[in-house]
Amino acid sequence: MTRLLRCRFPLVLALACAAPFAAAADLPAQEPAEVLQVLDTVVVSGIQPGPGLWRVSRDGRVMWVLGTLAPLPKRMEWNSAEVEAKVAASGVLLMPPRVSITAQGAMLGGIFLVPSMLRARNNPGKERLADVLPADDYARWKILKAEYLPRDGAVEKRRPFLAAMELRQEAFDREDLSWRDIAGRVVTRAAEKADVPIERPSVTLVVENAKAAIKEFASNPVDDLVCFRRTLDQVQNDLGTLATRANAWAQGEVAMLRDLTYTDNAQACTDAILQTTLAQRNGMSDLPARVQAAWMEAAEKALATHDESFAVLSMARVVGERGYLVALQQRGYLVQSPDEAEASEAVPSDAEAPVDTANEQGR
Repeated sequence: MTRLLRCRFPLVLALACAAPFAAAADLPAQEPAEVLQVLDTVVVSGIQPGPGLWRVSRDGRVMWVLGTLAPLPKRMEWNSAEVEAKVAASGVLLMPPRVSITAQGAMLGGIFLVPSMLRARNNPGKERLADVLPADDYARWKILKAEYLPRDGAVEKRRPFLAAMELRQEAFDREDLSWRDIAGRVVTRAAEKADVPIERPSVTLVVENAKAAIKEFASNPVDDLVCFRRTLDQVQNDLGTLATRANAWAQGEVAMLRDLTYTDNAQACTDAILQTTLAQRNGMSDLPARVQAAWMEAAEKALATHDESFAVLSMARVVGERGYLVALQQRGYLVQSPDEAEASEAVPSDAEAPVDTANEQGR
């Protein structure tokens, strides 16, 4: 029997499918002192304008792109009237790409895999963090754990990267930051209200035997030390910057969002999963490229079919050297930043020439 396992249900496989789409931009770490003086790191609340929209066009057809960010303020109310109107006027809503994991051999139902999954989240051989981490890293961990997870003894059994993620989640909660998908809820609701078709490009991975795969993962170490260290760096050094980025997104401050940089753990944590033997054997080593190809195909189809369309992408995948919109630009589409798009809407022009988005990294 073939069984579809939800992306967050089997922990081991979930990390492999979720990691490539982390919301963090691939930017170098530096201290954004001047920016932090402009915008306080107290997280905003109440109604905020939200981000501007990117514009992709060719041959008179337009795709509006909403770049999303995580984490965002917990209590933010988003003035999303413009976005809802754009969605309602679109021929299709393109949601962020996803990975579907189909596991063959998950007989009798996924519930029977739960014991294996719970074991897989812990270190092999019942080792604790003190056993698998270098002394300096463990000493640093203990200080942060005492602050954010003082009563959580079970976390000491976790694999380093999972322990670090639990720590970071608690730190985000303290900063009133949330991973909830504010943008996704808004655009989906608007599309359903206006009867706009919703599409989500996907890549399907087939795991021949889910129970054996989880057992293999549970019994082997993961090279996750870089991911662990960078995640702790975020907690220790960048909570204020991440809160400021959340504020900038909520208030539509695109230039400020572009200039804010911080320690990025996304690529290191993605690599920790995708470079395992299990991931490579199950076709995950080239997963980011396959996901991008799926999205590009869907985007070009939407642009060729509809006068107007709407897409949602994480900000890290909007621009930058590996940004999806940069890839569209390279194929001859006109890509405009929110400011450029607003000016273009105000003063219509028949001329469309590609623009350079190389300096738009991190928006």
